[in-house]
Amino acid sequence: MAFTITASLVAIGLAAFAKAQSSTVEAYISSESPIAQAGILAAIGPDGENSGGAAAGVIVASPSDSDPDYLYTWTRDAALVSRVLVDQFTQGGDSSLQSVIESYVSAQDTLQHLDNPSGGYDSGGLGEPKFNIDLTAFTDAWGRPQTDGPALRALTLITYGNSLQSGDNSSYVTDTLWPIIKADLDYVVQYWNQQTFDLWEEVQSSGSFFTTVVQHAALRQGVSFASAVGDDGPSYSSAADSVLCTAQSFWNEDGGYFNANQGGGRSGIDNNAVLASIHTFDVEAGCDSNTFQPCSDRALSNLKVYVDSFRGLYSINPTGDTDAILTGRYKEDSYQGGNPWYLNTFAVAEQLYDALTTWDQVGSIDVTSTSLAFFQQFSDSIAEGSYDSSSDEYSTLTSAIHDWADGFIEIIANYTPSDGSLAEQIKKDSGEPASALDLTWSYASAVTAFNARDGFVPASWGAANVTASC
Repeated sequence: MAFTITASLVAIGLAAFAKAQSSTVEAYISSESPIAQAGILAAIGPDGENSGGAAAGVIVASPSDSDPDYLYTWTRDAALVSRVLVDQFTQGGDSSLQSVIESYVSAQDTLQHLDNPSGGYDSGGLGEPKFNIDLTAFTDAWGRPQTDGPALRALTLITYGNSLQSGDNSSYVTDTLWPIIKADLDYVVQYWNQQTFDLWEEVQSSGSFFTTVVQHAALRQGVSFASAVGDDGPSYSSAADSVLCTAQSFWNEDGGYFNANQGGGRSGIDNNAVLASIHTFDVEAGCDSNTFQPCSDRALSNLKVYVDSFRGLYSINPTGDTDAILTGRYKEDSYQGGNPWYLNTFAVAEQLYDALTTWDQVGSIDVTSTSLAFFQQFSDSIAEGSYDSSSDEYSTLTSAIHDWADGFIEIIANYTPSDGSLAEQIKKDSGEPASALDLTWSYASAVTAFNARDGFVPASWGAANVTASC
């Protein structure tokens, strides 16, 4: 009897804690969402207050112009940020964003044709990672090429193009969007298996997991889009098969995580793989492991290993074995002191929310030997098997995982300044903002994490029924 009463009291206590945490998170989202949205728009030239006088449609990484100087536009960051706006336009019905999106399109067209240190329009120049905000080439030494940019831009513009196909904008799709998209896809076909710097611009190798995964998604979606505009694009399909096979090779079976790069001299445990999963989320693929969906066993195993690698690293973090914590790029990081990042921590929450959305749609959770350790964080008694949505185990797991995801949002809330501004990093010992202030990618990551919590599902890129025949 005493044990039953004690267990009941513990359950009541946990429920009360979860309710309080949820209220905190919801209050934070309510206040931070409009600030994050405004932060995105403020970074877009020519009128954004943080754009530094950038040309029309240019998305500035940050207004910070020293220590560090981020007053540039990166192809990768701009594609990820503009994807937020495209999703809001195509699925949220915010027609006011169309002119902003099309200014971005025009700027990208200009940048594609700009000779730069990586080459020209058809000789590698599309792999140039960053440009001056006046649409001129950045010519100083840098980590180049970075081959994820064209793939991410193609994914964003294909999503936008698909939304216009059935309307009165078919000529804009074929005459304006398709040439930009085709150039990016052709670049991926030619350069996907050549040397590239990773998304952190530090490791040069024959491949980076994030880059390879988004390249596969772009090519796969490119096949159907090319057909829709009357171009068969035959090389995209065969290239996509090869890229997907290469992506499988990043899996570290013994460690239960994805190696971030083919080389680099580090452990390989990196937010790189978390970002790869959320930015190629396709709910129609379910929990497919071949395409690294957020709820797939390998992606969940990777997430646990990644989060655990930061335990004990930052003094501002809680110390429990399964506490939600602030995370950074990778544990060996020393850039700007080696701190947690807003966007990295938001990404953890987003993967968990995406997983929850998919499980609800699929109607079950599959626990495999690969994902068992992840699920044991939430239930000591869980075993390998399939748990239907009507089962107690399903309810226990999904409730606990949702609370854990909220925990990552809550700890970010604790270290968000009172004005809601989001820098790049959070000082690991004091919790103060660090590195570049008003990082546009940080704002975008907040919006996508909040949307994921609400069950937002991005447009499918064709991951369903994709097989890796290697």
